[in-house]
Amino acid sequence: MADYEDRAGAHFEHVNLRGAAFTDVYLTGASFRDVDLSGAQVRSAMFNGSRMRGVELVDVTISGELDNVVVNGVDIAPLVEAELNRRTPERAKIRPDDPAGFREAWVILERLWEDTLGRARSVPEETLHRSVDDEWSFIQTLRHLNFASAAWVGRMILGNPSPWHPLDLPWDEAPGWEGIPWDREARPSLDDVLAVRYERQAMVRNVVDALTDEQLASEVSCTEPGWPQLEGFSFKQCLRIVLNEEWEHRLYAERDLTALAKKAEKE
Repeated sequence: MADYEDRAGAHFEHVNLRGAAFTDVYLTGASFRDVDLSGAQVRSAMFNGSRMRGVELVDVTISGELDNVVVNGVDIAPLVEAELNRRTPERAKIRPDDPAGFREAWVILERLWEDTLGRARSVPEETLHRSVDDEWSFIQTLRHLNFASAAWVGRMILGNPSPWHPLDLPWDEAPGWEGIPWDREARPSLDDVLAVRYERQAMVRNVVDALTDEQLASEVSCTEPGWPQLEGFSFKQCLRIVLNEEWEHRLYAERDLTALAKKAEKE
């Protein structure tokens, strides 16, 4: 674990921190009063239990998990969920509760990803290595999904303590683990990444095709060094994590492919 400079309880008043960068910083319980966060970029942050009063939120974009988010006395999380499901009715099927629901969800995801992959193949492969707003490139996104399937299905459900491929890619803020590959700057071909992708998709498909109610009600454990390292974790939640990763990252990929196409039109 990294060593931290202990500034707990410090006070900053009349300080100009324009353009400052905060990385791996704990602000738990911090108080912000009369601060200007205009233009701030916040990624991989937790605001659990936060309270904001007298704030101005204008031209703000928020992307993340919302639960019990009260704005001016209204819990907006259910409203956002309902609107997202209205826009894409298939979204409501990505949090199933029974074996048939999981099988249907996986069929939906594979079909949608095939459409997205067809779109990606229509552009030069070099474009698929490009980042938009410092997010993952298309190929990096596929590598991360390979990692997620290996972690939650290969390791947690199937019990393989080291299911990794050298091209697997953990999330950027992961602490790092011995024996788990993590080469963000690798530039493999799309076909090389897809070879792993198809194996991982088949692995998940085999699990959901044979899924039973008893399995969904069970718990799984993996205590060997590495990640995830959990005891008594929900089998159902392992699969739901994979479904959510597949759904959300496809949306990100579609968004970025659109941005790259618009940029190419201007060039």
